[in-house]
Amino acid sequence: MTDLSSLESETLAAIAAASDENALEAVRVGALGKKGSISALLATLGKMSPDERKTAGAAINALKDKATSALGERRAVLKEAALDARLAAETVDVTLPVREAPFETGRIHPISQVMDELTAIFADMGFSIAEGPDVESDDYNFTKLNFPAGHPAREMHDTFFFNPGPDGNRKLLRTHTSPVQVRTMLANKPPIRVICPGRTYRCDSDQTHTPMFHQVEGLVIDKTAHLGHLKWILEEFCKAFFEVPSVKMRFRPSFFPFTEPSMEVDIQCSRKGGEIRFGEGDDWLEILGCGMVHSNVLRNCGVDPDIYQGFAWGMGIDRIAMLKYGMPDLRPFFEADVRWLSHYGFRPLDLPSLAGGLSA
Repeated sequence: MTDLSSLESETLAAIAAASDENALEAVRVGALGKKGSISALLATLGKMSPDERKTAGAAINALKDKATSALGERRAVLKEAALDARLAAETVDVTLPVREAPFETGRIHPISQVMDELTAIFADMGFSIAEGPDVESDDYNFTKLNFPAGHPAREMHDTFFFNPGPDGNRKLLRTHTSPVQVRTMLANKPPIRVICPGRTYRCDSDQTHTPMFHQVEGLVIDKTAHLGHLKWILEEFCKAFFEVPSVKMRFRPSFFPFTEPSMEVDIQCSRKGGEIRFGEGDDWLEILGCGMVHSNVLRNCGVDPDIYQGFAWGMGIDRIAMLKYGMPDLRPFFEADVRWLSHYGFRPLDLPSLAGGLSA
């Protein structure tokens, strides 16, 4: 029979040396498992005489009890050490301020906010939202809008053209959202009341121009639409958007191929102290262009100009955002600077509404 005292010493030493619970479990299996050293001794009892079995059985069971007891004590020590290590690793300094949740730190881009403001204002007036593709045909972007081939006004748009297709025609990135007006008139019968916000593209880049920018245009087609209606809509928009009780506007003659007569619109403002304030002062600031829809445009879009007439207007969303919220440079709008966005951005639930305030 194996020397029990030697086996006891080896087993207890292995238990004491186990550095973690996995190592301790390996020692247990090696001693008390089905093929363990102590279990093997117990298996030999059946081959012994009754007297030998009585003596050896007591000694082997005593060794088994000592090993079991030592394993339990060592397991308790290791569990406590593991818990202490985990507590030390997961310590939280409750004296530090709680980090703001993503909901608190996230910000809505000013362009998205202003688009929501525009939608809230014009929806209250009964307008629908119309959208169209960024890649357009020359026909929708120019020809149907009364830009004849070779017309100088085409050169004013600094257009991004694609390579000619198999049919020889070149697609382009739309230079204004007016093609959406064309698509709306072709797809719907009057009366029509829509605004068309979206991205537009021109080859231009400086402090107040970027190659990609945002515009919103409005279109009304009806049998009795006239400039008085246009003036009222623009006045109500400016009062609501700039959140002032009243505004003064002046309409100056201008030229756009798609409207006749065409006008530039200035809004009353004050420039004192390097700050622009609307609805007061003696200065004027150009803010948008507008006019009565040209009869050629109506005819090109399948609308009878002898029965229907309409008016349209357009403005740069980036520009009015800069004016309203005091942003001096257009380029940071597109630079993805989180510091700029955290300063000028809006909280996620600051949803604009005419009742609660657009920029509350």
